[in-house]
Amino acid sequence: MKKITIAIDGYSSTGKSTVAKMLAKELNYIYVDTGAMYRAVTLYAMRKLFIKEGYFDKEALVRHLFMVNVKFALNADTGLGEVLLNSENVEREIRTLEVSNFVSQVAAVPEVRKLLVMQQHEMGKDKGIVMDGRDIGTVVFPDAELKVFMTATAEERARRRFEELQQKGEDVTYEAVLENVQKRDELDTTRKDSPLKQAEDAILLDNTHTNIEDQFHILLQLAKDRIYGRC
Repeated sequence: MKKITIAIDGYSSTGKSTVAKMLAKELNYIYVDTGAMYRAVTLYAMRKLFIKEGYFDKEALVRHLFMVNVKFALNADTGLGEVLLNSENVEREIRTLEVSNFVSQVAAVPEVRKLLVMQQHEMGKDKGIVMDGRDIGTVVFPDAELKVFMTATAEERARRRFEELQQKGEDVTYEAVLENVQKRDELDTTRKDSPLKQAEDAILLDNTHTNIEDQFHILLQLAKDRIYGRC
C-alpha cells in the first residue's frame, strides 16, 4: 500500500490536531503537530523574557535559535507524541492561554519559520505522515497528495477552546479566549512570511456544526481515495 503526505491547515482551535491524531493512528502514519513546535519556541522566548505583554525582542530570539531544540517523544501511556523543548517535556506548558497570546508573533519571525520548516521537511521526507499547521499545504508540503483546510466561526472555536482550558483548571473567561482567537486570526492571515491561507487544491472543511467523529470519517475517506488511487 502506497504512503501519502496529508497536510491539514486551518485556523486556531478548529480541531486540526485532534482529527489529525485520529487519522494518523488509523492509517499507522506519523503525526506531527507543527503548531506545538511554534508553541515550544514561544515558551522558550517567554522563559528568556524575550517576549511579554507589549514587548518582543525578536533579535534576541533569533540569536538564541541555535540553542532551541524541539522534538517529539511518544507517551507510552497515551500512545501520543508529546513535545520536548531541549529534552524537557513541555506538553502541558505550551497549551496555556498565555502561550497562545504570543505564539502568532513568534511564528511570524522568518528565521523561526525557516528553522522549523526545515525540521518539518526532514520529518516528512519518507511520506506516511499527517502534519497539521498553518502553512503545510502551501509552504511545507505543496505537493502533498491530500490537503485539507479547516475552518469554523470564531465564536464556536472560542467556545471549544474555553471548555478545553476550563477542563485543565485554567482560570479564564470566554471573552478573553474569543479575543485571543480573533487576534490570532488577524496575525496569522496578515503576516508577511507564509500567511495562513487555503491552498488552491485544498479541500475546505467547515466544522462549525460537525462533530469530531464525522470529521474523522470524512478525512479518512479522502485519504483512502488517494491511497488507493480513486481520485
